[in-house]
Amino acid sequence: MRPARRAPHPEVAIRQSVTLITGAAGEIGHALIERLSDVGTVLATIDLEALDASLAKRVSRAYTGSILDRGLLDAIQAEYAVDRIYHLAALLSARSEFTPVTAHEVNVTGTLNLLEFAMSQAHSHGRRVMFFYPSSIAAYGVPANIGDRPLREHEYNTPTTMYGCNKLYCEHLGRYYAAYYKQLDAESYSDRIDFRAIRFPGLISALTIPSGGTSDYAAEMIHAAAKGDPYACFVRPGTRIPFMAMPDAVDAVLALAEAPAADLTRSVYNVSAFNPSAERIRELVTAAYPDAGITFEPDTRRQAIVDSWPDAVDDQAARDDWGLSPRYSLEPCFEDYLIPTITEIYR
Repeated sequence: MRPARRAPHPEVAIRQSVTLITGAAGEIGHALIERLSDVGTVLATIDLEALDASLAKRVSRAYTGSILDRGLLDAIQAEYAVDRIYHLAALLSARSEFTPVTAHEVNVTGTLNLLEFAMSQAHSHGRRVMFFYPSSIAAYGVPANIGDRPLREHEYNTPTTMYGCNKLYCEHLGRYYAAYYKQLDAESYSDRIDFRAIRFPGLISALTIPSGGTSDYAAEMIHAAAKGDPYACFVRPGTRIPFMAMPDAVDAVLALAEAPAADLTRSVYNVSAFNPSAERIRELVTAAYPDAGITFEPDTRRQAIVDSWPDAVDDQAARDDWGLSPRYSLEPCFEDYLIPTITEIYR
């Protein structure tokens, strides 16, 4: 028999209910702040960097600090009743390979801190806490002979990078906290976290300057061409991985977060929109910038990482369960979103 739910503590009545966004200074964080605040959601944020003034005025409290700072989380616990968490803070793939121990600290210990925080919040105010986690196709590790068959979420979960290991482990941590946390404890509150994750493909943004990420070669081609700079692509022309435009990624986060729990058949979902070869991306860029000097000089280490990811993923579960329907297919993504916006940046 499931133990009866405890009533929330009396002090909950004086704590404001909020949605918490970690890693809020990033592009997905910016978009979530804008869109959630527009519909009246009360927000609190955490980031190592201070929020832009235009965004800070949209949130109830913008904390500048680390998700590794348990004192900071305790302060938020004392001040707010958190109903939803969008946990975006992470050390990304390229840097994680150079600093694997730091990557584990930020990506795993930081996530564990947030999951414990979510459980404490749920216990305190007596309501389930929705916990959104952005995973990655880096959680896959595919053999060379797999071909271009779209992979489902449970297949080839054998990552070859620290970032991928971190992401896959945190998916499992989320499942544990959602269903099995303290399962031998009669006072457990294992049903109080509603963990939901998206395994993102390469995300292409017109607004964020590429920072050397392993899937950044698509965006790097466009930015270099728009500036009139030559660009040597670090993967082979035939390299193919799934991609998605950043606006569609934000739409996916919000769609999954709003989906009724009864409609969800899993806690981790693939999403994708298109999977062109690197050569096809070069063709689209040079069609817009005929003078672009794009060549291919594959980097052995980075190519090996990309080769460990699938050429395509099966996202049918996301389409069936919560209506994934990206606005941008390949050509419209470049012609209507990326090229015009990036061109304007460098004009």
